[in-house]
Amino acid sequence: MSGAALVLAASIQQKLGAATVILLLLGWLAYIAAHLRRAEKPPAGSEIELAPNRKPYFDDEALEGPRLDRALLAGLVLMVIVAVGLPVYWANEPGRQAGASRGFDNRAAKRGFILFQPADSPVPAGNVGKFGCGGCHGTEGQGGAATYSLADPVNTENPPRQVQWAAPALDTVALRYTRDQLKAVLVYGRLNTPMPPWGVLGGGPMNDQQITDLIAYLESIAIDPQEAQKRALEEFGLDGAKLFDGFCARCHTKGWPYGEPGVPGGGAFGPALTDGATLRQFPNVADHVSFVSEGAPGDPGSPYGKNYGERGVLGYEGGGMPFFNKMLTPEQIEAIVAYERGL
Repeated sequence: MSGAALVLAASIQQKLGAATVILLLLGWLAYIAAHLRRAEKPPAGSEIELAPNRKPYFDDEALEGPRLDRALLAGLVLMVIVAVGLPVYWANEPGRQAGASRGFDNRAAKRGFILFQPADSPVPAGNVGKFGCGGCHGTEGQGGAATYSLADPVNTENPPRQVQWAAPALDTVALRYTRDQLKAVLVYGRLNTPMPPWGVLGGGPMNDQQITDLIAYLESIAIDPQEAQKRALEEFGLDGAKLFDGFCARCHTKGWPYGEPGVPGGGAFGPALTDGATLRQFPNVADHVSFVSEGAPGDPGSPYGKNYGERGVLGYEGGGMPFFNKMLTPEQIEAIVAYERGL
């Protein structure tokens, strides 16, 4: 970044501080230069007459007159500057800190946007690099598809076949997963899906900073919960089967992501919900509603080791159970629960 660009990017406080330092330096230089110019080398042997402590100075009348008044006035002005200037400066400190936090998040999101882009994207990579998330999820996270080699677990001698796996839109992913869950998905991926591990701990190429930048980008493109709920109402209404298909089948119905859905709720990445499984897991319907709404009763985001229902234990591996209270209305969640309890 050039010097001019750095100056433009500096905050008001940084500019004022730099200007103060420059003025102080110039003042000291001017003071030294003025005294050096006035200094005359005295002739040898004249130290007794010309020594500074022997030079006649102002008498009491002069010292206690206009000269003293000027000195006192200068001191008063400086005291007022300190007394008023410091509180004014610190009054802006909370806003400065909030602005610094926003700036930090914005810069992280910009880096995450670049990381998200496919290699052939026209977006300049700079010194960030591109990892190609947009190749499956769309360059702006609008959703897309990925080619995936699907193996036959029964007839293992058959070669894998190619399917088009629907990659979800990501403008709502931050509305149903916590940061820790998003990090788990990015670091470890999702086994037996096209989603690979991206973090170093999962065997991928991204360090923790890059994972954090990606999460910042996903949070920056998240729509408002009100907009998400309005969208869901317009598309699915209060139809439990349609809502399940739109928000739950990706994990709980085998074959759904690649257009070959099996038994609704028959189980895939998420457990099977058929044959009364949900009734046994959640004898109390209110617990079932709470689980779908908040991920885990009383604690959104499905924290590691959190109990739910009857003998259920949550974990972050692969992201855990998302929560839907930001994407769906209470009535829609109740419709999903009613549908699941009838599978």
